[in-house]
Amino acid sequence: MGPKKGGGNRAGPKKSSSSQPAEISISDFVAAGEKNEAKKSKAGAKSKGKDAGGEATNNPEEPKKPSVRAVIGGASWTGKLPVNMLSEHCQKQKWAKPEYTMAKNADGFLAYVTLKKVNPKTNDTVTLPPFRLPPSHRKLGTQPTAVEARHFAAAYTLFRVCNMRNLHMMMPPTFRDLWKDQFAALKAEDVKQGNGWMYEADPFTTFQERNNAVAELTRRKEQKAKEPTKQKEDRVQLGLSSGGGSGNENTGGRWLKAPRIDMGDKVRGRVEELIRRRAIWNPYGIEISETGRRNMMDEFVKLGFRTSHVEEALSECKDREEALEWLLIHIPEDDLPPWSLPEGYTAGITLASNDLARESKIKRLSAAGYSADLCSSVLDKYENDERLAAEALQHLLIYSRDLDIESDTPVNDNAIWEEEHQTLEAIFDTKYERLSKHACQIMSENGTLPSITYSFWNPARAVYPESPPVVAIVTKEIPAYIRLSATRQAIQHALADLRGEPMLFNIIDWLNENLPCILENPGKLRSISVEAGDNLNGEKDLPRTSNPGSKSKLARGMASRPKGPASNDIRRSWEAKQTTPEQQKMLKARQALPAWDIQDVILDEIHSHQVTIISGETGSGKSTQCVQFILDDLIRRDLGSSANIVCTQPRRISALGLADRVSAERCSSVGDDVGYIIRGDSKSKPGVTKITFMTTGVLLRRLQTAGESVVEALADISHVVLDEVHERGLDTDFLLAVLREALRIRKDLKLILMSATLDANMFINYFGGDKQVGRVNIPGRTFPVEDIYLDDVLRSTGFDSNTPYEVSDESEQSLGKTIQKLGSGINYDLISSTVQHIDSQLENEPGGILIFLPGTMEIDRCLSSMKHLHFAHLLPLHASLLPNEQKRVFNPPPPGKRKVIAATNVAETSITIEDIVAVIDTGRVKETRYNPVDNIVRLEETWASQAACKQRRGRAGRVRNGTCFKLYTRNAEKNMASRPEPEIRRVPLEQLCLSVKAMRGIQNVPDFLANTLTPPDNVAVGGALHMLHRMGALDNDQLTALGRYLSIIPADLRCAKLMVYGVIFGCIEACLTIAAILTVKSPFASPREAREEAKEARSSFSNGDGDLLTDLAAYQQWADKIREQGHRKAQVWCRDKFLLPQTLQDISSNRAQLLGSLKDAALLPVDYKDPDCESRWNRHNKNTRLIRALISGAFNPQIASISFPEKKFASSMTGTIELDPEARTIKYFNQENGRVFVHPSSILFEAQVFSGSAQYVSYFTKMATSKVFIRDVTPFNSYGLLLFTGQVTLDTLGRGVLVDEWLRLRGWARIGVLISRLRMMLDEVLRRKVDNPGLNVEEDEVIDVVRHLVLLNGQDL
Repeated sequence: MGPKKGGGNRAGPKKSSSSQPAEISISDFVAAGEKNEAKKSKAGAKSKGKDAGGEATNNPEEPKKPSVRAVIGGASWTGKLPVNMLSEHCQKQKWAKPEYTMAKNADGFLAYVTLKKVNPKTNDTVTLPPFRLPPSHRKLGTQPTAVEARHFAAAYTLFRVCNMRNLHMMMPPTFRDLWKDQFAALKAEDVKQGNGWMYEADPFTTFQERNNAVAELTRRKEQKAKEPTKQKEDRVQLGLSSGGGSGNENTGGRWLKAPRIDMGDKVRGRVEELIRRRAIWNPYGIEISETGRRNMMDEFVKLGFRTSHVEEALSECKDREEALEWLLIHIPEDDLPPWSLPEGYTAGITLASNDLARESKIKRLSAAGYSADLCSSVLDKYENDERLAAEALQHLLIYSRDLDIESDTPVNDNAIWEEEHQTLEAIFDTKYERLSKHACQIMSENGTLPSITYSFWNPARAVYPESPPVVAIVTKEIPAYIRLSATRQAIQHALADLRGEPMLFNIIDWLNENLPCILENPGKLRSISVEAGDNLNGEKDLPRTSNPGSKSKLARGMASRPKGPASNDIRRSWEAKQTTPEQQKMLKARQALPAWDIQDVILDEIHSHQVTIISGETGSGKSTQCVQFILDDLIRRDLGSSANIVCTQPRRISALGLADRVSAERCSSVGDDVGYIIRGDSKSKPGVTKITFMTTGVLLRRLQTAGESVVEALADISHVVLDEVHERGLDTDFLLAVLREALRIRKDLKLILMSATLDANMFINYFGGDKQVGRVNIPGRTFPVEDIYLDDVLRSTGFDSNTPYEVSDESEQSLGKTIQKLGSGINYDLISSTVQHIDSQLENEPGGILIFLPGTMEIDRCLSSMKHLHFAHLLPLHASLLPNEQKRVFNPPPPGKRKVIAATNVAETSITIEDIVAVIDTGRVKETRYNPVDNIVRLEETWASQAACKQRRGRAGRVRNGTCFKLYTRNAEKNMASRPEPEIRRVPLEQLCLSVKAMRGIQNVPDFLANTLTPPDNVAVGGALHMLHRMGALDNDQLTALGRYLSIIPADLRCAKLMVYGVIFGCIEACLTIAAILTVKSPFASPREAREEAKEARSSFSNGDGDLLTDLAAYQQWADKIREQGHRKAQVWCRDKFLLPQTLQDISSNRAQLLGSLKDAALLPVDYKDPDCESRWNRHNKNTRLIRALISGAFNPQIASISFPEKKFASSMTGTIELDPEARTIKYFNQENGRVFVHPSSILFEAQVFSGSAQYVSYFTKMATSKVFIRDVTPFNSYGLLLFTGQVTLDTLGRGVLVDEWLRLRGWARIGVLISRLRMMLDEVLRRKVDNPGLNVEEDEVIDVVRHLVLLNGQDL
C-alpha cells in the first residue's frame, strides 16, 4: 500500500530542522506508476511545512523532495520508467503483477523481480526463479536508494524477456546505456556458455520445457541403465527402435510443434567425410584460458563426454561452441551421450536388402567396429570375398591405404595355423570355437572387462605368422572406435614383437592386459578414424591468390609532381583554344556569371587553405565555373599534367548534366578533358580527363577498392570538390569524415565544399576553424520571383468554386472551407488548374513549368491528370529514369507546346533547366524514416524544409522574372523545419557501417562514426553492426568474404547478397532479375475495378513459390515474348496478363545496371552476355527450391515461422485423407513483433499449403498499419533455414537445435553441428572466390552438397 493521505513522520519529532529528509521508502512506489506518485505528492503537500509534531515551520528554504521521475530519469525526463514498462509488459502478456524483493547491504540496496503466471484453465500458478544478476555482477545492481534498485531490477528483467526488441529506446539514458552495454555483454557471455535459453521472450514456457526435458533425460538414462545387457545387444544388432518414440511427449509445446529435421545416411556420410577432410578448426590459433578450460571440462564431462575426448577438443578449438561441435563430429555415434542422439536411435545396419548372404557378410565385418557403409564398399571392391575384405579393412586401419592385390598371392603355411588352433582349443576349451578353415573365435575370460569375443582370420594375402592375423574385437559394450584403437595397437605390438612365431594366444593375452587402459584412454579421436584416412586437413592451407589488379601506389602530392613537357603541351594547347571563335563565345557567356567576377578570390582562398567552402545562390555558376577556375589555374602554372579534379554530385542526373555543360563550355567532347562516372556508365580517359563529375557513392567505392589505404586511393587526385553538401546525404557525411582523416596525411590535397544554402559555421568548425578553412560567397544572378501561396492560388484559379473568390467575408469563409477540405494532401485537379492558369497568363510567351512532387507515383498521377491539356508537353523527372530519358527535360518543347515537367527533389539543386519561368511547389517530400524500436523502415511523405522550398522557388528566376505557386499556406511554411534532418540520423545504418568497415585503415566503426559531422545514435550503430553479424557480413567484428563483396556492390545489401549467392550457386539470371524487381517494384497491376481478374492473372504465373518467383516467371515470359514476337505483341500480352510494360522495362534497365556492378566486382567475367542455361553460371536456374533458400539467406533475419493448425482428417472412398488447413488458420510469427500477417497483395495471402516442405517464409518488406504486414514473401524449408540464415546452436537437453536464438528444430544435435561446419566451409569457398575472382567454385563439392540438402530437404536420392 502507498502512504495514507496527510501522513507525516510518526516516529517522533526530528532532532534538527536542518537534517536531511528521510530516505524514500520502497513502499512509497508501486508499479501502478503516476497515480500513486500523484497521491504521494498531494500527501506531501498537505504535510509540507509541518514537523513531526504537526507544528508549522517557517523554513521556506527547505529543499523539495525529488519525484521518482526526477530520481530515475533526470530532471528533464518525461518518458516512461522501467517499473511502469515492466508492469505494462506483464499486463500485455497476461502475467501476474511483478513482485519485487529488496535486500540491503553495506553498499546500498539490491532488488530482484519474481514473475508469476496463472493458468486460466487449471488455475495453477507457475512461479519463475527470481531474475538475479550473476554474483560477478552483483555490484552493478547495487543502488544507493531502494527506489533506484527497484527500477534497476525492472530494467534487468525487461532485458531478460525483451532483449530482442529495442525497448531501451524508450528508457531513461542510464538504463538505455545499461541495456546496450552491460546487459548485452552479460547475454553474450551466457550465450557463449550455452545459456541462451535464459533470454527467451516467454520465460514460463522455457522454464516448463527445460524442467520437462531434464526429467525426460533422467528417465532415459535410468531406463538405459536398467535395461538388460542382452536386450540392448540384440536391439543394436538388429537395428530395432527403442520403441514408441514417446519419450519426448512431455518436453514442451514449442519443441513438440517445431519442425523435425532428418538427414539421409548417405548424404550424412558424405557431409561427415567432407568436414573431416576440409573443415578448419580454430584458424586463428586462439587459446582458451585456464579457467575457461576447467569450466568447460567440468561441463562436458557432466554432459557425458569422456575426459580424454574433452581434453583433445579443448586443445584444438577456440571456444565452447566449437569444442562441442568438434566432439559431436569426431566421437562415433555409439559413444555419444544419450542427449545428443535422436529419440529411438539405434546403431547397426538395417536388413533391407534381398541379398541376405551379402548382408550377413557385412554384419560380420562391421562387428569388428567398422561402419556398415565402409564394409559394404570394401566387400564390393574385393568381389564379395569376405576373408579378403576383412584383411583389406585391417590394412586400411593400420596403413591408411588399400590392400595391394595386383602381385602374386603368396602361399600360407597352414600347418603352423592348424597347430596353433589345437593348442588354443586345449587352453580355452568350450570358450574356443572354430568357425571355418580360416577363422575362429574365443570368448574372453577377463573378469574386469565386459563380455568380449576375439575373432581371428588367417590372412588371404599376407603370410602368417610373418604377418599378423586379421583380428576383430566383438562386443556391444565397448564403442566401435575404441575397439578399433585396441585392434590397431594389438597389431602394432604383433608386428614389433611377435613376428615369425605363433601370435594368437599372445595377442589375446596382450588385449586382456591392456584393454582396461585403452578403455580409460582410447587415444586421439583423429588418429582412429578409418574413413577419414591421413588427409584430415588436406585443404586447410589452400593458397591465397592476391588480386593482380591491386597494386600499391605511393601518395605523391602536387608539390612533388614536376613540371614536365606534358604540362607545357597542355598549356600551349589550352592557350591556342582560347582564341577560337567557339571558345570566345563560350567565354563571353561564362563571364556573365557572378562567379567569374570573383575568380581570383576563389583561387586565393583555395591556394591559402586546404579546405575551402564556397556558397552561392542559384545561377551564380559555382557548380560549372569553380572546377574550371581550378583547372585553368593549374594549366597556367604548368601543372596541367598533374591536375585531376573530382567533383561529386548527390545524383546521377546532376553529374551527367554538369559534364555535358562544362565540356560544352570548354568546346570539347564529354570523355575528353571533362568526363563523368556514374553507376553503370562512364565517360572518362585516365590521364586525359582532368575534371570528372561522379556521384558520391562512386568516389566512396573507389576509396574502398583502390590501393592499400584511403591515401593511396587518392594518390593521383589533386582536388576533391563536394557539391550540394547541404543535403547531408549518408554518403556525403561519410565522405567528409574519410577526407578529414586523409587531409592530415595528404597536406597538398585540396578539398572544396560547395552549396547553395549551408550552415557554413558547422563545416568550418568540423575542419578546424576559421584559420584552417577558407570561405567564399558568390552572389546570385537570378530574377525576382513572386510567391503565391495557396489562398492566392485558389483566388487566381477559382478552383472548387463556381464564381471567382472576391474580397468579402462570405468569400473568405468559402475559401477557408476549401483550404480545409484540401488538407495536407496533393490535389491533382488543383495542379492542373494552376498549370492552365499559368499558361493563360503567359499567353504566347515561351517558358516552362516545373512541378515539385514527392515521388514517382505522384508524378504519374499528376501527368495523367494533365493529359487533356493540349498545350502541355508533359515530361517526368526522377532518379529512376534512364540518363537519356532524364536529358529530355533540357530539350526545347515541340512548336506550339509548353514544357511541363513533373519532378521529385532531384530538380532542386545542381541541374538547371534554363527555360523554367514558373514553379508549382506542393511542399511535400518523401523521406526514409527508420524506427529502431520496432526495426521498421518507412518511406514517409512529409513537409519539405524551408531551405528546400527556397531552392525550389529559385528554379523559376533563371531567365526572367518568375512565379512560384506554393500549394500550402504561409502558416504551414512557418512550421516547416529550417533544414532537412541529416540522413545519417533517419535511415538504417547497415550499408554505412559495412562501407566504413570495408574502408582500408578504419578498424573501429563506432569511433569513426562518432567523428562524423552529425554523429548517429550509438544504439542505431550498435543495431546495424549486430544486423551485419546476423547477415554474415561481419564475423567477430571482421569483414567476411561475403561482406567484402557486399561492400563493393552498389545495391541494397539484401539484393547484393542474393546476387552473390546466384553467382556461387549457378543461378545468376534468376537472382539478378529478382534483385532488379526488388529495386523497382512488382510488375503486376491491380486495378480497383478488376481486382479479381488481376489476381487470377497473377496466379497463372505462380507455382506456390511465393511473390518473387511469381514476378520472376512473369518477367521471363515477357522477355521471351519480346524476343520472339516483338514489342507490340508483347504490349497486348501484358494488357491481358495485367502487367505494367513500363515497370518491366524499368526492371530490365536496373537489371543491366546490376549486371554491370557484378562485372565491376569481378564476380562475373566481363564478356558474360545473354543467359545460357547450359553455362556454369545458370546451370541451376530452374531449381526453385534452391532459389527460395538463397532468398531466405539474403533476407535474413527477415524470417517468419509458419504455424500450422492441428491436422484434420476426413473419410473418403479410398480411406482417410488429410485436409488442407484454411488459410486464415495458418499463422506467421517473427522475432521482433510476434505474430505478423501476410499482406493481402501477396500471392500467399490465401495459401493453404506450401510446396517444397516449407516451414518458414522470408520477406523483403515489413510495414505497420493496423497490423504488422509482411510483403514480397517466399516460403522455404528447414534446410534453407539451417544453411543460409542465423547462427545454429545446440540444445544440450537433447531436444534439437536453435537457429538465430529463436527458431527451433527437433532432431539430432549432430545434424546441427554438421550444418554449422558446412556453413563455415561455404564461407571459405567465398573467401577463395574473393582472393581469386577467376576461380570456378560453382561445382565445388561444398556447393554441390548444399544444393543437394536444400533440394531434397536433407534426404538421400
